[in-house]
Amino acid sequence: MKYSTKQNLHGWLLFTPAAILLIAFTHYPTIATFFNSLYSNQSVIRPSRFTGLDSYTAMIEDPIFWKVFENNMWMAIGTIPTSIGLAIIMALIVNKAIPGRGLLRLSYFIPTMLPMIAVANIWLFFYAPDIGLLDKALAVFGVESHNWLGDPDTALPAIIVMTVWKEAGFFMIFYLAGLQTISPELHEAAKLEGSSRWNYFWRVQFPLLLPTTLFVLINAFLNSFKLVDHLFILTKGGPDNATNLILYYIYENAFSFFDISYASALTVFLLILLAVTAMVQFFFVDKRVHYR
Repeated sequence: MKYSTKQNLHGWLLFTPAAILLIAFTHYPTIATFFNSLYSNQSVIRPSRFTGLDSYTAMIEDPIFWKVFENNMWMAIGTIPTSIGLAIIMALIVNKAIPGRGLLRLSYFIPTMLPMIAVANIWLFFYAPDIGLLDKALAVFGVESHNWLGDPDTALPAIIVMTVWKEAGFFMIFYLAGLQTISPELHEAAKLEGSSRWNYFWRVQFPLLLPTTLFVLINAFLNSFKLVDHLFILTKGGPDNATNLILYYIYENAFSFFDISYASALTVFLLILLAVTAMVQFFFVDKRVHYR
């Protein structure tokens, strides 16, 4: 089927605004960041000069970078399976015909609606030593007060708990939508066969939810590397970089230390990491997913 010149022109005109935004806010910044990482920082008395891969060499030799990268990996390990597991459980609960189901769905989703800065301030009150809600609750059982955000051993787990609370309700919406597309006849057939609830979920519901799980998994992984707002309120990356994450480390180098070259190299590393992870999930994990 051939299209006329007028139809082709109309199609390109419809595509142009989206293409301009995509190039201006995605492609051009990515290319510019890569070139910035290859040049030294420019100052009033010293012009920028080509330094090649020096910034990447400095990144490899930077012990703080490896600490930050380790923190981010623990952040991903702590938040992804927990938030997905909770999202599935919450979706199964609110998918049933129970009294107050609408209110329960809303209560699960409310944390997602709150801005991360507001969430961080709420949890700052929870974690405050002596006067915080968590210490007050534990004091009932005789547990002594603890500086949850000031202790390097508990600071990152505290951030992980808050992030799971924020994200689980968001992922629940996708699982709830997936559950509602499953035919009720499958449940009836499973009951006639004498299948238990767990067997029905594991052998029927969960396989049919694999496309949803793949989508949620990719989003959860991306979120574990791009969430940074809460660090400004809770820890500023401390104590002793115990909660510092890659995106916050990029911000520190760019706007606190004014090391644009090194911050650009860190950004390129993060972009490559996320791109490789997304491709692995699409090309390898996606092959195990069965779409209806």
